This record gives sequence, C-alpha cells and structure tokens, in this order.
Amino acid sequence: MKAIGTSSGIALGTVLVYKEPEIIVEKKVIDNIDYEIERLNKAVEQGLKEIHELYEETFKTVGEKEAGIFNAHKMMIEDPEFNDGIKTKIREEKVNVEWAVKEVADYYISVFGNIEDEYLKERALDLKDVSKRLLRILLGVEGTDLRSIKEKSIIVAEDLIPSDTAQMDKEKVVGIVTELGGKTSHTSIMARTLEIPAVAGVKDITNIAKNGDFMIIDGGEGIVLLNPSEDEIQLFENKKKEYEEFKLKTREMKGKESISKDGVRVEIAANIGTPKDVDKVIENDGEGVGLYRTEFLYMDSDKLPTEDEQFESYKIVAERLKDKPVIIRTLDVGGDKDIPYLNLPEEMNPFLGYRAIRLCLDRIDIFKTQLRALLRASAFGNIKIMFPMISNIKEIRDAKKILQEAKEELRKENIPFNEDIEVGIMVEIPAVAVHSDIFAKEVDFFSIGTNDLIQYTLAVDRGNQDISYLYNQYHPAVLKLIKMTIENGHKAGIWVGMCGEAAGDEKLIPILLGMGLDEFSMSSSSILKARYIINNTSKKEIESMLDEILSLPTAEDVEKFIDDNIIK
Repeated sequence: MKAIGTSSGIALGTVLVYKEPEIIVEKKVIDNIDYEIERLNKAVEQGLKEIHELYEETFKTVGEKEAGIFNAHKMMIEDPEFNDGIKTKIREEKVNVEWAVKEVADYYISVFGNIEDEYLKERALDLKDVSKRLLRILLGVEGTDLRSIKEKSIIVAEDLIPSDTAQMDKEKVVGIVTELGGKTSHTSIMARTLEIPAVAGVKDITNIAKNGDFMIIDGGEGIVLLNPSEDEIQLFENKKKEYEEFKLKTREMKGKESISKDGVRVEIAANIGTPKDVDKVIENDGEGVGLYRTEFLYMDSDKLPTEDEQFESYKIVAERLKDKPVIIRTLDVGGDKDIPYLNLPEEMNPFLGYRAIRLCLDRIDIFKTQLRALLRASAFGNIKIMFPMISNIKEIRDAKKILQEAKEELRKENIPFNEDIEVGIMVEIPAVAVHSDIFAKEVDFFSIGTNDLIQYTLAVDRGNQDISYLYNQYHPAVLKLIKMTIENGHKAGIWVGMCGEAAGDEKLIPILLGMGLDEFSMSSSSILKARYIINNTSKKEIESMLDEILSLPTAEDVEKFIDDNIIK
C-alpha cells in the first residue's frame, strides 16, 4: 500500500487498531438555561485541569516545544468567542449544552478545515480535540489512551489527536499509520520529534488491518506492507539496520559546515513559527532561519498585535541566533486564513484572492506597523525581510516604498535599525519564476516557496486528499521552474534559497544542490540529515545529470532516476 511518508524510519511490528470511543450527542430542548451554562463552566474547569496534566506530562517526556500544543488547547477552551458562542446558542435556541458545544465546534472546525495552509489546517484538529474533551466530560464518557499498550505495536488509526500522541507509551509504539493527516500534522511532527516512523493517507486502513496482524512501514518512502512474506521481512530488517546506521552518521554532522564533496558551501536553515522554535534550531545546529512565519502573532490574538509586541518577538529570535540570518516573512494571511477581527471578505477562490502582500498593500496601517517592528529588531541581529505572494513588479516597488517610509519615520525618531537590511521575495507563483530575470533586479534574494509553486503550477489543491497523488515535487515542469529561478537569480548577482517542504526532501536535496541552490530551509529535525547528504554529494556530478533528469516525461520517471542513479 502506498502512503504519504511523514516520519522517516523503518518499523516492523504487531498492528494495534486504535479507535476513539463514539460520542453521540442528542439535541434536547431545555428549560433551565442557567443550569446548562453552569454545566459548561464546570466542564471547562475540568478540561483545563486535564489539559494542564497533559502539558506537564508532555513537557517531561518529550519537550517544551511539543508541550506547547496544550497551551494552544488551553487558549481554545478558554476562548471568549468560543465560550460565548456556546452560551448564546443555549440561550437563544434553548438547547442542551452538549448540542451547543457540538454545533459551535463544528462551525469553527469547518472554518479551519477549509484553510489552505497545512499548518493552520491543523488547528481544526486541535479544536476537535478540545471539543471532544468537553463532550466527553459532559456526557461522562470514559477517555481512552495509549499508555496501556502491552507489546511493541504499530498504531493504526483514522487519525490521532494531540492528546492521543501525548499519552502514548513511547517505548511500545514503534510506528504510526493514519488514514488522514499529512507531513505537517501534529501527529507527524510529534512522530519526527520522537523518531517514530510514520505514514499517513492510507485509505480505509482501520478496516483492512486487524489487531494482531504483522505490519511493516517505511516512513521515508511511504510504504505499508500488511502481513508481509519472510523475504519482505528480511529485506526491511536489513533496511532498518542501514537506516539506524545512517542516523548515527547524521548526528556526527553537528558542528560541521555544509560543504559538498567538491567544495561548494551552502547554508542549511530552519523554518519556524514562534520564538520558542529557536531552541530546536540551535539544538540541531541550524545555520539560521530561512522562514519565520509571522502570521501566528496575528492568529493567536483577538486583536492586531502592537508594534512593540511584534518587535519583542522578532528581537528574541535575532538575539538568540546572533549573527546568523533570520528571514522574516511579512504577514501572510487573508482569504483562506481568516482572522475574525480583520473582517476579511468571503471569497469564491480564496487561494488566489485577497491575501498576503495584496492585503498588506491595501491595509498599509497593518503593513507599516509590522515593517517598523522588523526594522527596529534588525538592530539586534541579522534580520532580512521577505514579501510573500508576489505576482508583479509593482507589488515589490510599492512594498519597498512603504519600507522606505518606515525607515524615514524611525530616523526622525532616532530609533536605530540596519540601514542595509536585505529585502527578498517568495517565488511561489509560476509567473514570477518565468519572469525571474526581471524580478531579480528588484531584490536582494529569492526564496522559493515550493508548497504553493507546485500547487499553482500543477493546478492541484494540496489539501485535497482525493487528488493528492497529482501534487508532486518531482514533476519536471516544477523542477524546470526552480532551475530557471536559481539561474536567473545568480545572473543578477543575488542568492537563492528555498523554504518549501521540498528543501528538506532527501531525494531532491542533491538535485537542488546540482542546480546551484544557495540556501535550504526546512524543519529543524531535518537539518543534520540534509547536511550529511550535502557533504556526501558532488555538485558537479549532479550538475552533469540535470539535462537528462529535466528531459524525463513524468514525475515518476524523475523519482526513479534519482533512486537508481543518485540515492545510495
């Protein structure tokens, strides 16, 4: 069975099919409104207690960053908008609290579930977790957990909510297989942190697999074998041994430079979402931050973050990384990423709509506040500014004009900043890649956002499970656009990086090196593996293969060529 590989490694073990207890909610007409609201308040209080216990347990057994998910749960269960929505439904419709919780939660889960950004889409799963907790408490349903596993098992589930993964016995769970989810799901992130092999997107696996079946999964290749033959077991036992040896070699990369076999130096940086993520960047010896997603400052608040609040957030990251580069992407919300207090319009096609730089150039008050904060923070480290969703030259010029205005204001106020701060753009729209020779004259650097570049080039909604097979970073057309962008950037004398998922793909890293990519930005957990691959690859050798690779007709042909000729 083919799957989405979400956490590398080989696992062999007994299947444990994990299904959540069914929660049935009935709609009832009530007379005592105050009683129902009091029940809600008590359930929230009990829920907060349970969430705090999960936070403490995860903090001790996994780490502060991973425990942070339960801080988000705490905010959700206490959120005034969420709670007031439930109370309003109870009062106005005279319904029982369970029904009100379900209706309000379903509405917000639907809103988050329709968001394009995979990271933000996971908030739907968080809210699902929180609402189920409330309903379980209200209905008196006993919760199940993964702490009581008796033997080493591969967990097979429709999906795992954060509470499930936080409670599982890490010594007994050797692999995870889910029907839903993807590389950025909480389950996948937790699995990578714990170094548990995992795959997702295996349709109907909870009905196909049975408790006690023997299973093999390859989290790197996205392979699932149910009740394999003896020959297959032997093959994957050997692959598992090779992978464990590979992991030991990657750990030896700490403290080393990222230099190819033929002496080409590149930079391996990390993608982060909050200042807390810097711990993992430092721990994994990252050479900087290639993408700091600032939208979480806005989405985790019920009002626009102030200039000072933003400044403090950017300053922390800049100071902790000292002279290492920190590329901060300006606000990338709108359309599909709804922020209630911005009152954004509903759109027929939000993926191509009023968002990112388009919103910022329209709401100059919001944009300039962020730019002032970024400039102020640049006095404390090596900050660079990056504009997202650029589609034409005018947008760059207009954005730089507002940046100049912010600089002038700070000069008049005698507030220090880096006068020579670098400004770049995300290359994520095919038109920009095709026209990159002209765009390169306007900026100091390019950062290729492959997640959207692939989506827009192939006309595939990457969040749509039914057509996910069409979304492929090995597609020759995508690779040609990447190569064109790198070449045009270099001709204009600017450096070119990549901050999409493809930058951390172990099969694509050699190809991107051969194309001349200067900077690779990825999840912190992939940095040492990427450095090992770079240090054991000859750029010239890969460069000589590029014409043949780019002449191949399909993504499958490209991947096979890489497997047969490059991955050893």
